[in-house]
Amino acid sequence: MLISIAIILLSGLLLGKACKAIRFPSLFGMIIAGIIIGPHVLNLIDSSIHDISSDIRRIALIIILIRAGLKLDLSDLKKNGHSAVLMCFLPACFEIVGMVILAPVILGMSRLDAAILGAVIGAVSPAVIVPRMIKLIDEGYGTNKGIPQMILAGASVDDVFVIVMFTTFTGLAQGENVDIMAFVNIPLSIITGVVIGLIVGYILYLVMNKFQMNSIIRTIAVLCISFVLSAVETDLNLFPFASLIAIMCLGVAIRRADKDMAVEISGQYNKLWVVAEVFLFVLVGASVAIDQALTEGVNAIILILLILLFRMAGVFVCMIGARLSIREKIFCMIAYTPKATVQAAIGGLPLAMGLACGQTVLTVSVIAILLTAPLGAFGIDLTYKKFLQHS
Repeated sequence: MLISIAIILLSGLLLGKACKAIRFPSLFGMIIAGIIIGPHVLNLIDSSIHDISSDIRRIALIIILIRAGLKLDLSDLKKNGHSAVLMCFLPACFEIVGMVILAPVILGMSRLDAAILGAVIGAVSPAVIVPRMIKLIDEGYGTNKGIPQMILAGASVDDVFVIVMFTTFTGLAQGENVDIMAFVNIPLSIITGVVIGLIVGYILYLVMNKFQMNSIIRTIAVLCISFVLSAVETDLNLFPFASLIAIMCLGVAIRRADKDMAVEISGQYNKLWVVAEVFLFVLVGASVAIDQALTEGVNAIILILLILLFRMAGVFVCMIGARLSIREKIFCMIAYTPKATVQAAIGGLPLAMGLACGQTVLTVSVIAILLTAPLGAFGIDLTYKKFLQHS
């Protein structure tokens, strides 16, 4: 396992730096590194790493969302109130509808199978978007209109909605009845996530402040409490609860209580992210099966590019009435395109369930990661200084 960890870190860092040197997003190099050392090419990663791969990716996602919460000022969301709410679900709805229309024509799928595919592809990647929105907040681009804050919050909630839709559609494909409570639980899980996250975050702040913990101990405490919140959803499943939203709101609560403390803890998480980012994207790459991606390559690429137009249209509708320029709206449309973590996590589930569309869903998921993660990251990096105001 130790040699595998060394290979993951070294290959990810080297190819990430190489891509950065030619002005490509470093995550593209990390994904390529994962493909090369993964089980479908050189097979250099120990099976024990593969067994806990989803847990490692979950930890990286938790680190991302803690950083997001520590940077997010809720008052900034008020600048684009209705747009921020619509961004949580409307672009995904547009994408699912687009998939139901186009996938039967391009890939010859049934409407229900196309809906399952749309639910998998419809999620954006917090792993790609959140770090870049944090960078924009740090550099002061678009912050005067709350643009990175709106995208940051929307990308985190978007996944909750899409996963519920995925569960509903796969249930239908397996002959189950539609569970109305699954849809009722969407707002409930978001509300409980926000409330519990804010309460736990404020209590944690009081404890850290009372005992005068140093920044390293505070960082560990926040991470451990975040792990507990994640376990409440995944292991206990006692009530509708969106743990990822709760984790982000935990960071928000600390920031609202003590901005200096939030900045201090955030600095420690910036260092943690250097390692977490490599693990996340290398392991995402390792989950990619190139032979499967090649089987339906051209048609899948055409489908994904057309579906992105539906997503962009959904984002544009969200922006109607917002006090944003055309260039700022275009930036939001570009920033909301990357896909990676959710597709890597659930792309193979329909195949494991024995659904007829399983292989196609996995193949298109793989191509969506390879195409949109670097393309979206490159689009954000290339346009934010040109399209957003610097404050």
